[in-house]
Amino acid sequence: MMTGHRRKVLFAAAVFTTIAALTTGLGPANAAVGPSGSGIGPHPDVRQARHATAAYHEVEAAESDGYTAVVSDLSGATCIDEPGAGAMGIHYLNPGLLDGAVNVAEPEVIVYEPRRDGSLKLVAVEYLTFKADWEDAGNTEPPVLFGQTFDLVAEPNRYGIPDFYALHAWIWKSNPSGMFAMWNPKVKC
Repeated sequence: MMTGHRRKVLFAAAVFTTIAALTTGLGPANAAVGPSGSGIGPHPDVRQARHATAAYHEVEAAESDGYTAVVSDLSGATCIDEPGAGAMGIHYLNPGLLDGAVNVAEPEVIVYEPRRDGSLKLVAVEYLTFKADWEDAGNTEPPVLFGQTFDLVAEPNRYGIPDFYALHAWIWKSNPSGMFAMWNPKVKC
């Protein structure tokens, strides 16, 4: 059996960004914000996530808070895209947050889009936990944040890591596929 520490090390070393066979996040995923011009603001959890990550528009701030592991997939790609679906971007993981819990104010991953000038633009956050850690904490159902149930990425997967739950939240860049969709057609690698 793999220890929690070993899972964290494998995760930080492996890549997490692309999760190909998952839903696109259409439908109820868009319920986190009201229609444009409706006067209905973002869901309180979205506001909390934005407040908690606002400083991370500067990559250095994220790095100083522990987001130091740049994730890559098994091919070595650090900016993940999927032709026809869009891209995710470059993921900065905070290994210290891989603790079997999820908290809207503490995303495990901060997601950036590379710009033409080489700088990075904050576009999303991602929440994740290893399935074994989640269940070891006494949970019997998948995690839920923003009213959204996390996707299960089963082993074997393209990252070579054990089963994990993940949820993207495009809180800093609009996503025509839905706020909680895996891919964003507006993001380019």
